[in-house]
Amino acid sequence: MPTDFKKTEKSLYQPGTAPSIINVPAMTFIAVDGKGDPNASSEYVAAIELLYGLSYAIKMANKALLDYVVLPLEGLWDQVDGSSYSGDKSSFVWTMMIRQPEFVSADIFTSAGNVLARKKPALNIEAARLLSYHEGLCVQIMHIGSYDNEPESVNKMEQFIMEQGHVSDLSASRRHHEIYLSDPRRVAAAKLRTIIRHPIRKSGS
Repeated sequence: MPTDFKKTEKSLYQPGTAPSIINVPAMTFIAVDGKGDPNASSEYVAAIELLYGLSYAIKMANKALLDYVVLPLEGLWDQVDGSSYSGDKSSFVWTMMIRQPEFVSADIFTSAGNVLARKKPALNIEAARLLSYHEGLCVQIMHIGSYDNEPESVNKMEQFIMEQGHVSDLSASRRHHEIYLSDPRRVAAAKLRTIIRHPIRKSGS
């Protein structure tokens, strides 16, 4: 049976609907950077196609090493000028990514890119990069509902952060993080399950 990291690493992929603190280890991702409204951007659509194409190319070529379920799409989000979200989605700056198993090396990534380039020559393979990302100390929550209602969960997180004697540590290198456990094409907005993570540090540190 394929390994499903969402089940074997429950602390990372099955948080509760109340905020909790987690220390997120370093992990390897395929990542694509971009900007603009994800609902209206062809750049965003191409990024998602590229991420899944590379992830499945790696999976299919390396089943002898590990048979596993491809992990969910994730996103790191910010604004063009680094300010707080004002409701203008066209100002989003994003890094979309899919986590990879530990065995995925630069050579394996390059090989998958070559395979995908032959199958889908229109894709810009060079837009993707292999990323080692160590998120560290965070607060996370399972948000259930529309993406537009996420501020409700973020407010719960901010209150919890303060109560626990920590402060938010959002920055250009530690960004608002979402993990998409539901496919919005198949699941009603009210039932979407999205993990939200914010980096934190101890107050005064």
